[in-house]
Amino acid sequence: MSETAVPGAGAAGAGVAGAAMPVTEHAPSMPAAEPTADRTVFLLAHTGRPAAIRSAELVVQGLLRSGIGVRVLAAEAADLPLPPAVERVDADRDVLNGCELLIVLGGDGTLLRGAEFARVSGVPMLGVNLGRVGFLAEAERDDLDKVVDRVVTRQYEVEERMTIDVLVRNDGHIVHTDWALNEASVEKAARERLLEVVTEVDNRPVSRFGGDGVVCATPTGSTAYAFSAGGPVVWPEVEALLMVPISAHALFAKPLVTSPKSVLAVEVQPQTPHGVLWCDGRRTVELPAGARVEVRRGAVPVRLARLHHASFTDRLVAKFALPVAGWRGAPH
Repeated sequence: MSETAVPGAGAAGAGVAGAAMPVTEHAPSMPAAEPTADRTVFLLAHTGRPAAIRSAELVVQGLLRSGIGVRVLAAEAADLPLPPAVERVDADRDVLNGCELLIVLGGDGTLLRGAEFARVSGVPMLGVNLGRVGFLAEAERDDLDKVVDRVVTRQYEVEERMTIDVLVRNDGHIVHTDWALNEASVEKAARERLLEVVTEVDNRPVSRFGGDGVVCATPTGSTAYAFSAGGPVVWPEVEALLMVPISAHALFAKPLVTSPKSVLAVEVQPQTPHGVLWCDGRRTVELPAGARVEVRRGAVPVRLARLHHASFTDRLVAKFALPVAGWRGAPH
């Protein structure tokens, strides 16, 4: 049995939604001071983006001026304009020990990379979007001053986002375990061939069909791959699991929304070509014909730091640039 949960490189789409459990944290403004060991923030940036490098420089300067220590990955330090006061560390499971917050600068792929660190450590992640959509991000590049100020004064809320645990069986044996914040997708490996699968919910078969695959998603992932495959958008107050067929050749191939206590399964049929499992578009494993993928609510959530109290509806409209001209609202 193998488990892949070590932070690495990659990119994928990210969503927003999921069960939120806000905890407001406040503190008075802190005067400028030398960095101390009392407070440390971990900074993760997409060093391939010039905007991320400049943003990292501004965030580091602001935190250090306020007496907050900054820690970065040693492998990325050479690409960032960092003063000597910044702590450099190697990537491992304990890399966020002693940190109160993880700030991520980048697009959706970088934010999902940061989620791997956040899940292992339990440290809240605050994302600053430098990409296109950035559904997992809480702030935009123009908000850097506000981000630093809110971190310094601890004026942010922390939400716990549901994850999924993923298990792969072959010949009755567990051959791989994984997890995802957005989705686990079972996909065909050969473009010219359909992947034949049988879907299952709570130990009962639902449908057999050929297609490009199946997405099993969290509410957070409802605006990511599942959305692109035709799945529903799920509001943050809803706890659920989603199963969305991808380009299925079947009369019944509708998206399903199940209880968060449900167990979803996708069985790759013996006579079909092998498939592939992707978790958050970052971690992958081959699925031989006959393999079975099981998805259930994850035991460990990812914690996200929030700066705003905007409704999910407003966030959805803003991120997708939805047309709302002509709306009058309910009479007062």
